[in-house]
Amino acid sequence: MIAIPGNVRVWLATGYTDMRRGFRSLALQVQEVLHKDPLSGHLFVFRGRRSDLVKAIWHDGQGACLFTKRLERGKFIWPSVAGESVTISPAQLSYLLSGIDWRNPQKTHRPTRVG
Repeated sequence: MIAIPGNVRVWLATGYTDMRRGFRSLALQVQEVLHKDPLSGHLFVFRGRRSDLVKAIWHDGQGACLFTKRLERGKFIWPSVAGESVTISPAQLSYLLSGIDWRNPQKTHRPTRVG
């Protein structure tokens, strides 16, 4: 995975997005629907209708980046809030992209002894 700088905000676009879109049309959606600047250096993430595919756009200061991930099994956990976007931390994005429920990750039990 590509490291995201600490000052980058991660925005999830609520609802569904047509996954045939490329950087330009997703950037237009960021401007018109989310009312954000797609060239701001923030990361914007979109989900497809079946919830197994996400696309993220990010302008790193040198150029436009478009990332895509499809889960082989399961679905991406997405916010069900009314609104246009939700901000999450880069750590929560890492959980989300791994198919883990980023809203409430659970620490697993670790054995205290071997044997």
